[in-house]
Amino acid sequence: MSRSKRFEDLAVWQRAHTWVLAVYKHTALFPRHELFGLTSQWRRAAVSVPSSIAEGFKKRTKPEKARYYNIAQASLEECRYYAILSRDLGYGDTMALSSELDEISRMLEAYLSRMLATMPPR
Repeated sequence: MSRSKRFEDLAVWQRAHTWVLAVYKHTALFPRHELFGLTSQWRRAAVSVPSSIAEGFKKRTKPEKARYYNIAQASLEECRYYAILSRDLGYGDTMALSSELDEISRMLEAYLSRMLATMPPR
């Protein structure tokens, strides 16, 4: 595992944060009637990804850390659906956002797998 001192040092967090900014820009173009619907839901789920990574980073045990990283994974999947829904509603092209989501998902899975592989057997 890396010897990162802060969650901001993690490449997966950096990527997720940049992606959240892109989600905010994309959803800013949604119709006004979606402000308390899809716009709010997608932003909330997107913010959950880097915030869960940050929270997990400071947890002391690997099972606690894994729990928060798994929450981040679940939020990514929720966002995957919002990208599909917004595309199907005609709210813009989500291909770039979805592609970046895929990469963040791969990075997070690799990070979590490496961490779990170093856990002692029960």
